[in-house]
Amino acid sequence: MKKQTVFIDMDNVLVDFKSALPQIPTEILENYEDNYDEIPNVFGKMLPMPDAIESYHKIAQQYDTYILSTAPWENPTAWHDKVVWVQQYLGDVAYKRLILSHYKNLCIGDYLIDDRTKNGADKFTGKLLQFGTAEFPTWTEVCDYLGV
Repeated sequence: MKKQTVFIDMDNVLVDFKSALPQIPTEILENYEDNYDEIPNVFGKMLPMPDAIESYHKIAQQYDTYILSTAPWENPTAWHDKVVWVQQYLGDVAYKRLILSHYKNLCIGDYLIDDRTKNGADKFTGKLLQFGTAEFPTWTEVCDYLGV
């Protein structure tokens, strides 16, 4: 039997975006106000969300699992930093399983775990598990729903 496919977003799902901000000098934060995702190398400073790494490993044992994220077009370091983050925190379980796209709806799968409905997440043909909402506030509820 074919495994079901799960796509998992990075920012504010696997990765705690705000965890990088205290590591950025104030003057740089001021220069990029309202555009923190365009700060060079900001994505390399982010820490995992609580329970994200363990949950990814559990999901990957039972599902065909991929990371599906968008990288800011105006920040080329983000593309590199996201690959390095996956290598550092997920290692072999996520080897060559990172997809960077501004059109998440082009990926065909059963589930998409994402905190937002932008970049095609709202048009994803499978089930969107919207992370951080009342239904899926943490990884516990996501893993329970997926039965892992």
